[in-house]
Amino acid sequence: MNVQPESLRVALLAYRGNPRVGGQGVYLRYLSRELGRLGHQVTVFSGPPWPLLDEGNGTRLVKVDSLDLYREPDPFRVPKASELRSWADVVEVLTMLAGGFPEPRTFSWRVPKLLGPYPGGFDVVHDNGSFGTGVARLARKGWPVVGTCHHPLTVDRLVDLANAGPRWKELSVKRWYGFVRMQNSVARRLARVLTVSYSSRRDIIEQMGVAPQRVVVVPIGTDTEVFRPLPGRKRVPGLVVTTASADVAMKGLTYLLEALAKLRTERPHARLVVVGEPRPASSAAVARLGLEGAVSFRPGISDAELVDLYCSASVVAVPSLYEGFSLPAVEAMACCAPVVATSGGALPEVVGRDGEAALLVPPADPGALAHALGAVLASYEGTTEGGRAVGHASAPGALAERMGRAGRERVLGRFTWQRCAAGVVDQYRAVISESQWCGRG
Repeated sequence: MNVQPESLRVALLAYRGNPRVGGQGVYLRYLSRELGRLGHQVTVFSGPPWPLLDEGNGTRLVKVDSLDLYREPDPFRVPKASELRSWADVVEVLTMLAGGFPEPRTFSWRVPKLLGPYPGGFDVVHDNGSFGTGVARLARKGWPVVGTCHHPLTVDRLVDLANAGPRWKELSVKRWYGFVRMQNSVARRLARVLTVSYSSRRDIIEQMGVAPQRVVVVPIGTDTEVFRPLPGRKRVPGLVVTTASADVAMKGLTYLLEALAKLRTERPHARLVVVGEPRPASSAAVARLGLEGAVSFRPGISDAELVDLYCSASVVAVPSLYEGFSLPAVEAMACCAPVVATSGGALPEVVGRDGEAALLVPPADPGALAHALGAVLASYEGTTEGGRAVGHASAPGALAERMGRAGRERVLGRFTWQRCAAGVVDQYRAVISESQWCGRG
């Protein structure tokens, strides 16, 4: 019988650690923090942009340098020949010049050199999203390896292809997503693939071909001490808030802008704050729909500023065509904000049944989105939508307040980083036990 040590030495890998764009940086920060609080030693190996970590308490950061070809303010830069010091550097440049995205592959080639020989100084390697060939080589050498796939990027590729337009743009999308085939192959070789929802689990099994018994759901969460209702903070009439970390079709921002235009025909005071940068597609939609002055963008805000927004919003919108989880929805619910979300991907799992913590609408339906937003805004006024009392509410704000309370309760019961870390450790121990049982190491 194998007796597992109380404290594990964890190598947590991520090819990008940006805490403000996408969920990878958030996952790194809070999972490493909670693993440290549980007494485990965590070393985060990250490529640029670097993550924001709560270092100490058993957590440290090792920076995995790359050419950083997509950094601001000069993305898609061509490096000087003197910068090319390894085969990974050469492949990174050539792939970028060919229109592909090299970082998951080249990061996975660089990081094993920093880990040391097996058994080395780590009990388990946890790859957060790269699924590069270098990670597969670690598994073949006997390292206990766990991978996290928040959702399969085959979904992103399908949505982007559907919205590509001309043939040349379609070819460009295919080149960009060239790394997906590699990721699918590597995921099939790992002892365990963690994911964040049952919707994502189903898609990983069907689209990536991973054996069902090796795909385990461990939901992520939010910091409920940070994302919380602010006493005395009043909600601003007509204020809609959404988060758009990237200007991609899958986030559904264009449909929300169309919904806002419809909503403003009846509620001209309605306005939208987008947490994110104005990008070409969204800016063009704002101009096309005549929403100048009704839409503002807030890039790079702090957690405290985001909490203030969620606690000031009359409603938070999540218009995504698909989500593997949705941290913005959970963060908003933790702040007692009423939510309107689509039924895309895992969103019903996250927000619950329609009318409990959120109103659910079909994806890519601006009319339904406008109607649901209007229903929440009308509830503050004690008015009706479509000739009926909104949410059967007799008092102004009853629907919004009820959904807000239910949302916070749902988050506290299901979606905390403490619960996530405990579930991840269970899988670490299982994979370590399996690798020892098989005689590796």
